[in-house]
Amino acid sequence: METNQPVQSLKPAAGWRSSGTTPSLPDAHRTIAVAKGMGFWRKLLAFSGPGYLVAVGYMDPGNWATDLAGGSAFGYQLLSVVLLSNLMAILLQSLCARLGIVTGRDLAQACRDHYSPTIVFVLWLLCEVAICACDLAEVIGSAIALNLLFKIPLLAGVCLTALDVLAILYLQNKGFRFIEALVVTLILTIGGCFALEVLFSKPDFQAVLAGFVPSPAIIMNKDMLYVAIGILGATVMPHNLYLHSSIVQTRKYEQNTDGKAEAIKFATIDSTVALMFALFINAAILIVAAATFHRAGQHDVAEIQDAHKLLSPMLGVPVASTIFALALLASGQNSTLTGTLAGQIVMEGFLNIRLRPWLRRLLTRLLAIVPAIICTALYGESGTAKLLVLSQVVLSLQLSFAVVPLVIFTSDRRKMGDFVSSAWLQFLAWSTAFIIAVLNLKLLADFFGLTARFFGK
Repeated sequence: METNQPVQSLKPAAGWRSSGTTPSLPDAHRTIAVAKGMGFWRKLLAFSGPGYLVAVGYMDPGNWATDLAGGSAFGYQLLSVVLLSNLMAILLQSLCARLGIVTGRDLAQACRDHYSPTIVFVLWLLCEVAICACDLAEVIGSAIALNLLFKIPLLAGVCLTALDVLAILYLQNKGFRFIEALVVTLILTIGGCFALEVLFSKPDFQAVLAGFVPSPAIIMNKDMLYVAIGILGATVMPHNLYLHSSIVQTRKYEQNTDGKAEAIKFATIDSTVALMFALFINAAILIVAAATFHRAGQHDVAEIQDAHKLLSPMLGVPVASTIFALALLASGQNSTLTGTLAGQIVMEGFLNIRLRPWLRRLLTRLLAIVPAIICTALYGESGTAKLLVLSQVVLSLQLSFAVVPLVIFTSDRRKMGDFVSSAWLQFLAWSTAFIIAVLNLKLLADFFGLTARFFGK
């Protein structure tokens, strides 16, 4: 157990069961100073970073699988789902920033301070399942990219991703800003790659605009609904809610009403701008799939390997497939970095377990690596797309268990004081929670019949 980490208790707050708790990510807590007297742009730069770590989860390999499946099978129709999911994400992440800044608790700690130990344990288990599903997508995505670029066998590539733990240890010793800088660099790499892919694919921009308008067919068509909920699960990720409420506390802002109000404003701008990058990348993946595969009558391209193999010959651009694989590798590596941090936050927040940095990161990484190795060994290359889409549906099913507590806490004046969500914000938040719950109930009604067909049994 850690003995050398400083313990800084929070001030007692009304509405919580306990008077305080150790800060989230204590080795990075309030380590990035926001100096007084900064102008708007310098202050925005100082607060920028956490939003991009969160945005990484909205463009991980799980998104690739669902967006490829949706674009190749249904053309541009599911762009409206990508847009709706992103708007939901912007709203929910702003609430996470508000919770972390105002209360000094991340979402996991807030749950521990509010619910009974039994409920907390159940929520922790559900969150760990979500993190395993998320990391399954990220690990497999990185392994596929290594296979496509360097011919490394898929199973060996999965094992290599465990080395991400060493990268995180090294970077965090350098300071949290180094992790943020690496993440932003990889995001720019992904965005640049897909900007080129969109140019290569020459989509019908009128059809693209029409795709952003919701269609009743999304609800009526079971296959389309399954992929749509996969997109929702891939976009609004449960672990990101816990992650964001923690990493906004890496900034050292004034602990008074004005300081917190300013921190909320800049953290919201940061996450909104970052998530607009995620919207562009998710939409670009679906647009490329629709313009390249659906238009050519290839309606069943859901395998990332198949997309890689077909892109260059169908577009007539030799480097298109290589650019696609490079973006995938950047996406997978980015997501595993933030996923490991989220695992640490969840374990420490829910269970109040404090382990040495290398041990806690190795443990949270193994929770994802072991299932990924087993699944990859069982299904091999031919089943990776199915596993990726299924993992995103599992994520979607976990969403309500993170979203509902978040909305409850940020709507409670006893917990949030003057920073309680306004009536219109509460309405939007509860509407989002309701939409997520209804879509998941609809999914469960169809799921078992679809599962057999989805896996070809």
